[in-house]
Amino acid sequence: MLQIRDLIWGLLFIGFAAAIQVQITPAQGEISVGESKFFLCEVVGDAKDIDWFAPSGEKILPNRPDMFVSRSDETMSTLTIYHANVDSAGIYKCVAKNGDKEAQATVQVKIFQKITFQDAPSPQEFNDGDDADLVCDVISSPPPTIIWKHKGAKIQAAKDVRFKIMGNGHLHIRGIKKTDEGMYNCEARVMARGEIDFRMIKVVVNVLPTIRPRLLDVNATADIGSTALLACDADGFPEPTVTWAHNNIVLETGDKYSLNEDGSELLIKDVKKVDEGDYTCIAKNKAGEKAEEVSLNVFVQPKITYLNNQTAAEFDEEVTLTCEASGDPTPAISWSFENRVFTEGEQSLDRNIVVRSHARVSSLTLKNVQFTYAGLYLCSASNSIGQDDQLMYLEVRYAPKIMGAVAWYTWEGNPTNISCEVEAHPGASVVWFRDGLPLPHANVTNVKIYNTPTVSYLEVSPSQNDFGSYNCTAANMMGTESKEFLLIQAEVPSAPGIHMVEPFSSTAVVHVREPESLGGVPIIKYKVEWRLPGREWTSKEHDADEDLTKITIVGLKPETDYEVKMSAMNGKGEGESSSAYSFKTEPIREPSAPKLEGKAQNGGNVLKVNWIKQDDGGSPIKHYLVRYKAKHVSDWKPEIRLPHDSDYAVLSGLEWNTDYEVHVVAENQQGKSEPGIFSFRTAVEPTTIPDAIGGGSGLGTGAIVGILIVVFFLLLVGVDVTCYFLNKCGLLMCIAVNFCGKAGPGAKSKDIEEGKAAFTKDESKEPIVEVRTEEENTPNQTGGPTEPNETTPLTEPDGKTVKDDNTKGETEVKNATAEVKTVPNEAPQTNGNESKA
Repeated sequence: MLQIRDLIWGLLFIGFAAAIQVQITPAQGEISVGESKFFLCEVVGDAKDIDWFAPSGEKILPNRPDMFVSRSDETMSTLTIYHANVDSAGIYKCVAKNGDKEAQATVQVKIFQKITFQDAPSPQEFNDGDDADLVCDVISSPPPTIIWKHKGAKIQAAKDVRFKIMGNGHLHIRGIKKTDEGMYNCEARVMARGEIDFRMIKVVVNVLPTIRPRLLDVNATADIGSTALLACDADGFPEPTVTWAHNNIVLETGDKYSLNEDGSELLIKDVKKVDEGDYTCIAKNKAGEKAEEVSLNVFVQPKITYLNNQTAAEFDEEVTLTCEASGDPTPAISWSFENRVFTEGEQSLDRNIVVRSHARVSSLTLKNVQFTYAGLYLCSASNSIGQDDQLMYLEVRYAPKIMGAVAWYTWEGNPTNISCEVEAHPGASVVWFRDGLPLPHANVTNVKIYNTPTVSYLEVSPSQNDFGSYNCTAANMMGTESKEFLLIQAEVPSAPGIHMVEPFSSTAVVHVREPESLGGVPIIKYKVEWRLPGREWTSKEHDADEDLTKITIVGLKPETDYEVKMSAMNGKGEGESSSAYSFKTEPIREPSAPKLEGKAQNGGNVLKVNWIKQDDGGSPIKHYLVRYKAKHVSDWKPEIRLPHDSDYAVLSGLEWNTDYEVHVVAENQQGKSEPGIFSFRTAVEPTTIPDAIGGGSGLGTGAIVGILIVVFFLLLVGVDVTCYFLNKCGLLMCIAVNFCGKAGPGAKSKDIEEGKAAFTKDESKEPIVEVRTEEENTPNQTGGPTEPNETTPLTEPDGKTVKDDNTKGETEVKNATAEVKTVPNEAPQTNGNESKA
């Protein structure tokens, strides 16, 4: 290529030796906006000047910033275009001059725009549901073709009307959703040049917060130090921040309020009534904010704020008691006096008591005031939150009122107290009169007066002249009251009545009627007398209890005629006897069934059964038969036979929490009675509650084991010491023989071999001797001859003891072979058969 050009230039030089030739390399140029490029102007021939001219025809000077012209030698000049822009496009001309000779060449410069992303921010954020415009501004020349992709697939607006590629290349998404979130690819292409470029744009869809209050209404109680928790749960993207406001004031954590970490829970401390109202839960994020109201209802426990004591006088027209109370909800107020309760609108049957209420005030009006109205009145204020009770006292002042019995009975020489009971407010002074004269006075010495705040006692030790009328007069600032009391001579009671007699074999039950006249004083005793016809009376006195209607006579003979009569006794004396009542006892028969009572013992599974002896049927009780069983089984426990004088049995080892039935039968010569029956249930078995872990000061397992070892060791030592003193054996005896030189149990002293008794170490002359009869000491159970040992006395064939000449004292044992054993003083025997050797 280069050789051909040189050849052409040579021919031209030969042909036009006198002309100037100009050539620009490259012959044409394309420059991307912002790029730089140079052009070389080569001149053939002598040229004095080589100049470059811009498309505007203006000569390009060397000092221009965007273009630079340089001449490297006499034949070449270079035009450099820096950072080309669209204004740089056009025809550039290179002119060579030498005197009047001139030659020129031109070059066409084209400026084009490469793909350029002017504005394609990432991320781009939109709110859920808004119409989104995804910005992707791209320039190039020629203009590029824009393609959008999402999740690797080309977005085709024809298939999804929500998507549209705008003329400016933006992607329009109608009603963008959270599911549309992700990475989008904005791709630009210039087909003419095969140029391609893209930008990845992250799309974020923000979701407006939603709020769900956990409770729309929260209830709390004021003035008790309680707290109230208001809570709302907020969702959204990005995660919203939650704040609370009350009365347009944002609440913050402090002495009154406490917020949790994410602000969803507002804790109101020490709730007061003023805290009641609406609280706003506000959730806010980039998408916006949402608010919901939560209502705090503050209730107040009732409290009585006004209640005062009142004073009135008897027979006043009316007195009104007032009670005021606060609380939310408004409390209902009621009144109570003694055992009666008065509520709104209620009144007594005589219309003297009326209750009226208005709002938080209640009044109790008492008309025609009576002295009985005095006392403590309770005002109760209650609502759904609680109740408040307070007492007030109504003081009623009234003249004295004398109460109590008028007639008093006694007898000569028996002192009695006449009681004058006085009710009065203020307290009254009391004076006693007899025949118009105040008591006591000089002529009356057998009278004494004792006063208490409410009763005045006149003690009279009467003689015949002291019976009669006495006057009690009470007075206070409200008035005076008098009352006559009669002291009456008491009489002995009239004869009691015998309603009927219920005979049995050996007993009889007498049904008693109270005397028609008590004589003025209470019956103290009843006297019952019975006899065989024509014989002397047998009597017995019985205390007169209030419920005494029957008296039982015991010790009667079967099938025998008897007479019975009764009399009553009071303090004055014994009254007349009733007429004799005849009856006949029943023949000998079986005993009556015992009456049973039971009581659990020892925690509940042991029962003591007591029985009360009834009629024995005319024949002595031989014994009692006791049997029992659990109700859920059919078999009875073995029958227990107890002596005739027994009156109880103890049943032990019973099952816990079980129903039992007990039968007790009395038996005499005629046979057995019907069973007395008693049913009961044992207690539930108690359980041992272990100590709490780490609690108490109980012994550990190791301590218990150690204690058991010590106890076992001490027990062994005690057994060994006992064996040493009693049987001359054991570890202690072995130590004494081997180390202390003490004679062992096998060593026979001369005195023992000769039958002499051993003396103790303190040289006592009276060793202790144990004597046993043969019946107590029978080592040979076969009845054969007993092998003699050192303690066996010598006996003759007839059983008599052989006397020892060397024995100073003699002991003769008759009718039985005796065993004599010396025992050291250190271990005295206690069987009582001791004698001196």
